[in-house]
Amino acid sequence: MRSRNLERDRNVRIAMMMLIALASVLLWQTSPGQFILYPFTILATWFHEFGHGLAALLTGNAFHEMLIFPNGSGLASTGRRYDAYRLTHALIPAGGLLGPPIAGALLIVASRSREATQGGLSLLGILLIASTAIWVRTLVGWLVLPAMGAIILVIAYRASPAVQRLAIQLLGVQAVISVWAQLDYLFMSEANVDGKVGRSDSAAIADALFAPYWFWGAAISVASFALLWWSLKVAIRR
Repeated sequence: MRSRNLERDRNVRIAMMMLIALASVLLWQTSPGQFILYPFTILATWFHEFGHGLAALLTGNAFHEMLIFPNGSGLASTGRRYDAYRLTHALIPAGGLLGPPIAGALLIVASRSREATQGGLSLLGILLIASTAIWVRTLVGWLVLPAMGAIILVIAYRASPAVQRLAIQLLGVQAVISVWAQLDYLFMSEANVDGKVGRSDSAAIADALFAPYWFWGAAISVASFALLWWSLKVAIRR
């Protein structure tokens, strides 16, 4: 009976996190929801753009700056070597789409232990503050990101273990679902960033590799959902 109750409790907690994820995605598609979730909108943009920048650095290229605009759009300025492989041209845009879900899944899994939870929160808080100082070049980024980083660090070192666990799971969920902050973005060939139209990340991957942009959008959506489901099952498993 006890094991059955534990299993039921586990399933309820997974369902609650999935509902929070779904509610956040749906709210992001409305103007009132974007206002309510504004700090998380900026955080979602940071996850996305920092993913591009980190992918550039990991492939031996340059990460120049990160622009985050008041409407929640953003841009990571990266430099690529003239002899970069086609795979590199795909990995940098893919980093903004798959990087956040991978990082979010790791944050959620980290909630299994108190030490990993505190370490994950500390790392995220430090990255928010450090990346702002090094790469961010817009006022909204300067105002929102360090404040969120400071709040996360306070939670990491001052909050109770239960609050820390809830916080890292919620932040992990937000990272995973940041790819759906604009629900149709994955299935667009072009994107508007601060009034300028350019190739979307899905289209950039398609240009570098094969298959149409919507194929990559669908593949990344499925992978992100799978990461969210897997990480929650691992984190809440007894």
